[in-house]
Amino acid sequence: MVEISTAEGVVRGLSGRRLARWRAIPYAAAPVGALRFRAPQPVEPWTGVREATEFGLASMQARAGARIGPRRTQPTGEDCLTLNVVAPAEPSSSPRPVMVFIHGGAYLIGTTALSLYSGSRLALRGDVIVVSINYRLGAFGYVDFSEFSTPERPFDSNLGLRDQVAALEWVQRNISAFGGDPDNVTVFGESAGAHATLALLATPAAGGLFHRGIAQSPPADWGLSAEQARSFARRVAERLGATPENAASVLGRASANDIRKAVERQLGRSSREDPAVFHAAPVADGDFLPKIPIETIADGSAHALPLIIGTNRDEATLFQRFDDTLPTTPDRLRRVLPEGAESRIAAAYPGYPATKTAVRAGGDWVFWRPSLEVMEGHSRHAPTYAYRYDYAPRAVRLAGFGATHALDLIPVFGGVDSVFGRLTTAAGGHRAFRAVQREFQDNWLAFARTGKPLPSWPEYTEQRRTTRVIDDPARLEVDPEKSKRLAWESIRVAVRD
Repeated sequence: MVEISTAEGVVRGLSGRRLARWRAIPYAAAPVGALRFRAPQPVEPWTGVREATEFGLASMQARAGARIGPRRTQPTGEDCLTLNVVAPAEPSSSPRPVMVFIHGGAYLIGTTALSLYSGSRLALRGDVIVVSINYRLGAFGYVDFSEFSTPERPFDSNLGLRDQVAALEWVQRNISAFGGDPDNVTVFGESAGAHATLALLATPAAGGLFHRGIAQSPPADWGLSAEQARSFARRVAERLGATPENAASVLGRASANDIRKAVERQLGRSSREDPAVFHAAPVADGDFLPKIPIETIADGSAHALPLIIGTNRDEATLFQRFDDTLPTTPDRLRRVLPEGAESRIAAAYPGYPATKTAVRAGGDWVFWRPSLEVMEGHSRHAPTYAYRYDYAPRAVRLAGFGATHALDLIPVFGGVDSVFGRLTTAAGGHRAFRAVQREFQDNWLAFARTGKPLPSWPEYTEQRRTTRVIDDPARLEVDPEKSKRLAWESIRVAVRD
């Protein structure tokens, strides 16, 4: 056991020969009762020693979303604003770099209790501190009910994003007590967590709280206008039987599960009616988040911090198999593209509309297309490093997935030698996957330490568009798949409008 004095009180974690771990440390007050739908509030300091050896509740979500094993799910609830810290047990002569991980899950599901996210291997290999955070999801983090505020029952916007800022504020207050350097903080995330990284770049309140970011497979153009967010919230309130006059009261007393279900049902309907918009996302409220993140980055008003950003070659194959929300068929892609744009995409994707090609185009639409816009916009103002992840072990390729969404999490967290990692290499490719793991971790850790990946990875510029292709072996490509890029750029103005 190891005890640490934080600004809020003493926490007792687990200490082994090589690692120390603290779990479920509160970084904000429980957002329950009168604090439901409110910005995170300070933790009430405690006396004595608080046990920090077990994971707390995952954010409120569907039970299956908090799965942490074949037959295990993490308990969920509204009292979820906690974080975990992993640090090398050996004392360091100087403060260690800090890496703060934001999990993905479409802003609807996910938990830091997933063993892959432990950060243990990353902390040991890089001699860094790894912090993983829970934040409010879905109904409680990414639906803007602020229109229904009353003097007696105020509501705030962008709650999940505010939670992430509050967690970074905790890091600034406390990480030095764990041996970390508050002046050297890297935020990294995958999928929705990668979008959160970009959103933090666009959030004024996050200024000075972190110093660089890594965005793995961000759906980078997610974001709602104030009117889109209000319209969605009204429809959710109607599902709960609320009127504009009594919505604050209904939302305050309804059960968490009833609110969650109402949001999920409305998301299903809204995605059918307007598939080009994802409605559980940060909102440009003109205050906490002045504009949607991709617009802030494009116009140069985001925090000018070093950024690594990239996507996977076969992002959408996972969704084609397990989730039908992405445009992985020609019919669905046609519904999200501007009128007349499909012919330009078809010309750039030989074989279209064959299923495999349509799946590739759909994944590029959601992830690569907007990431290109971020690469271009951010590179004008701050060091930017672009990558594409191409490697998939033979068993993964044979299963039809390729370098699919979230596969990169295994090598990033050092999971190639874990049980799950070995399953992915059961048909061969273990040595190559370990080389890919070294490529990811060497660059991620160098970036966390210095603000730059290894010297073999140059900056991205609009003139050359040099991209690190993470494969076996890794290589550099200048403007990879240029014809596809140009096709997406030709419809960008229509998409932004």
